[in-house]
Amino acid sequence: MRLVFCGTPQFAVPTLEALAGAHEVALVVTQPDRPRGRGMEVALPPVKKKALELKLPVAQPEKIKNNDEFRAAVERIAPGAIIVVGYGRLIPRWMLDLPRHGNLNLHASLLPKYRGAAPIQWAIARGESVTGNTIMRLDEGLDTGPILLQREEAIRPDDTAPTLSPRLAAMGAELMLEAMLGLEQGGITPRAQDNAQATLAPILKKEDGLIEWGRSAAEIRDRMRGFQPWPGAYTTFRGKTLNITAAAVHALPERRPGGPIEPPLAPGFLRVEQGRLLAGCGGNTALELTELQPEGKRRISARDFLNGYRVRSGDRVGS
Repeated sequence: MRLVFCGTPQFAVPTLEALAGAHEVALVVTQPDRPRGRGMEVALPPVKKKALELKLPVAQPEKIKNNDEFRAAVERIAPGAIIVVGYGRLIPRWMLDLPRHGNLNLHASLLPKYRGAAPIQWAIARGESVTGNTIMRLDEGLDTGPILLQREEAIRPDDTAPTLSPRLAAMGAELMLEAMLGLEQGGITPRAQDNAQATLAPILKKEDGLIEWGRSAAEIRDRMRGFQPWPGAYTTFRGKTLNITAAAVHALPERRPGGPIEPPLAPGFLRVEQGRLLAGCGGNTALELTELQPEGKRRISARDFLNGYRVRSGDRVGS
């Protein structure tokens, strides 16, 4: 099938590679090159790098909705389908209506759950044990189009967004090929999403990484895993930002009748216990903080943090 491929991030690269090996990718559309990093050097989007490696034609329009030149170029190609994977812009009506098979999107969740820009991050952050991929036909809503295919993927207890994303990207490439074959052979019947079951996965903001110590330790740990590498997990300590870069849920001792009474560890309060650093969380739970990054400093172990900052039981974070 003759295709136009729209995508930008690394997540989209496996799908582009798979399609280029099985179909005619007549045009790759990606975001413009932009300055990034501390040096603000111009960086190529990962999809552009791969397209150039595959010797595929590339377009990088600043806008696509009201761009007569870009529209004419796509219409001349007359694609059988337009494939969209993490492109980063809303697809206009004229593109939705152009191909015979529509615009097919790979979305990294089991729709209608986690509609939006950050489905992988929010699925981990909300403690899900299973996620997956959906191939859907785009409409003018936010990830609301009819579903063609879905496949599940387990979220491992130690998964972070950077470890889960490559697995979903590889599986999504296979699923897209399967969907393309099904469309060509007439073996796929699109099904509408149940909007009543929809949840949202909005674009991440810096403040999403701010630890709310009133949450349970498990909730905070899940958010730490989901919000890697950005916005991470941070709090304050002695008036400065403190990034928590590694932590584990710590089981507080049960209170037994007649046994020694250990004072509860209230949310945000610290306890130093045999060289370990515990932080109180909601629901009488605690996190063991194992790696930290004080403001303007490098990452250090909990032991180095305890020694360097002379932390004592009863000190607080987040205040």
